[in-house]
Amino acid sequence: MWPMTTLRFLLLILIFVVLVYPSTEDKLINGTCPSSKKTACVDGILIRKWEPSTGLSVGDKLARATIYFACLLYLFLGVSIIADRFMAAIEVITSKEKEVKVRKKNGEVQTIYVRIWNTTVSNLTLMALGSSAPEILLSVIEIIGKNFEAGDLGPGTIVGSAAFNLFVIIGICVLVIPEGEVRRIKHLSVFFITASWSIFAYLWLYLIIAAFSPGVVEIWEALLTFIFFPIIVICAYIADTKIFFRKFLKKKFRAAGRLKSIDIDAEYPNHTEEVTYVPESDENQVSEFERTRLNYVDAIKEIRKKNPNIDMKQLEEMAQLDVLSKGPKSRAFYRMQATRQLTGSGNVIKKAKVERRMSSDDQRMESESYAPHVQRIFFNPGHYTVMENVGTFPITVSRVGGDLDAVVSVKYSTVDGTAVADEDYVPVSGVLVFRAGETHKQFSITIIDDDIFEEDEHFTVILTDPTVVHSNTFLEPLLVEPTKATIMVLDDDHSGVFHFEQQAISAPESCEYAELKVLRDSGCRGIVRVPYQTIEGSAKGGGKDYEDAIGYLEFQNDQTEATIRVRVVDDNDYEKSEFFFVQLGEPQLVDKDEEHEQKFMKKMIKI
Repeated sequence: MWPMTTLRFLLLILIFVVLVYPSTEDKLINGTCPSSKKTACVDGILIRKWEPSTGLSVGDKLARATIYFACLLYLFLGVSIIADRFMAAIEVITSKEKEVKVRKKNGEVQTIYVRIWNTTVSNLTLMALGSSAPEILLSVIEIIGKNFEAGDLGPGTIVGSAAFNLFVIIGICVLVIPEGEVRRIKHLSVFFITASWSIFAYLWLYLIIAAFSPGVVEIWEALLTFIFFPIIVICAYIADTKIFFRKFLKKKFRAAGRLKSIDIDAEYPNHTEEVTYVPESDENQVSEFERTRLNYVDAIKEIRKKNPNIDMKQLEEMAQLDVLSKGPKSRAFYRMQATRQLTGSGNVIKKAKVERRMSSDDQRMESESYAPHVQRIFFNPGHYTVMENVGTFPITVSRVGGDLDAVVSVKYSTVDGTAVADEDYVPVSGVLVFRAGETHKQFSITIIDDDIFEEDEHFTVILTDPTVVHSNTFLEPLLVEPTKATIMVLDDDHSGVFHFEQQAISAPESCEYAELKVLRDSGCRGIVRVPYQTIEGSAKGGGKDYEDAIGYLEFQNDQTEATIRVRVVDDNDYEKSEFFFVQLGEPQLVDKDEEHEQKFMKKMIKI
């Protein structure tokens, strides 16, 4: 994103230079451009002319230029901060969610959250307004200061920004895609609609400025231009939701990725309007928590492979950062991120999001709006990361809202993932009963420890069938996310990390063999083969300077070191020192047939 941020920064500086610095009359004088002659300094819109303005020495001009530039930076940062606050407010508005309750066929009531604002509509309205706020502000200041006559900036502030978004940003996004990778436009129909209207907008501006009424914007042109905007938004919304191309199913909810529908129980008439229909653009949010959970598990596995000795807390923080960095972000995110990095605030937004993700879920639940009789039951937290030798550890279930003096029960049970019951963990199931005044209940899960190396595994615990056992008032128990707790079991029987003992060694030609010791750290479980091969440098193989070597080092269980021997040829000729490389390939467990892509680590040998 740095090219776009830099270009926007330069663009705003140029705009401020024109705005703050004294402007000149844009007329021809004796057939020549006024920029080629000495012109009188006039008052700027925000900063008045500094008297005296004539007869200045070079030192005076330099001093004034420095002060003007300092004012320029001050105003630039001020506008950036205002735009940042404005975009943060818009981000809060557009991220608001509403509660939608559905009842599955097994009788379980499930709560999902969908965004109130359609993404396409928010991008075209509030997001566009917020991201263009500096340009709009500059244009408004200038047009008011010029008595509603076109100034040096004119419509170029907004039109230029729009052209930048349409051509430069799209061009850079296409340019920076790594070779061999593919990126696809998520909503192609919306893209075609907005791109077509954008091209039309340029043609329309040309017509009203240069064709219909040259140099003058008439009232009918302004009104018609304004009317085009809601038409654009409506067209994009129709393209996004496909509202005219599908059938509405009354009292049905179609979950993403499923062909079955979930019936809404008629006993909840108050919820009928909320759940009769959910737009397709919002359906992806139904399974967002599940996708995030799976991405979190994958991230932990990848980080563990690269850092087998990483601290548990640091592992979880890195996994959450990885999930956040790969997730979709709004236009406001990048705008605020660029501004805050420019002003030295760092990655503030990402840090704040991580802190919110790591906070307890009951705080999030308290901020949501629920009916007073609804009591929410959920796992707290929804992710657990434990070592294989942890033994027994507790799982916490919490409830918030409603009458906390009521007695409520909920069932729980374990479900296999990559971890298998009775092999990796002891399966459990049962009923938790919240007594009067209790907001948290726990049950224990036991992890089975073994001495066999295996991949990091996970399984889940689910909540079902919330029931009111006793209550003096009407109470509706409701399962809310997270209704699944993911338990990530990290294997403590790591097979090891392999590396050379020394970065480089020297071997005389007369030694006959060069010996390279390979060490095995961070675990020594299992039989592992490490491929190796020689690579030519200035020394040539094939028997000229050394004999080519390719093969496997086989480390037995608990073996921590092994040696590679490469035969060096003594040709009895005087020559300068030469070198070649030995490369280690990706280690392989002998009981796995899976082929690994060769990622080599180089080792240089001088002879």
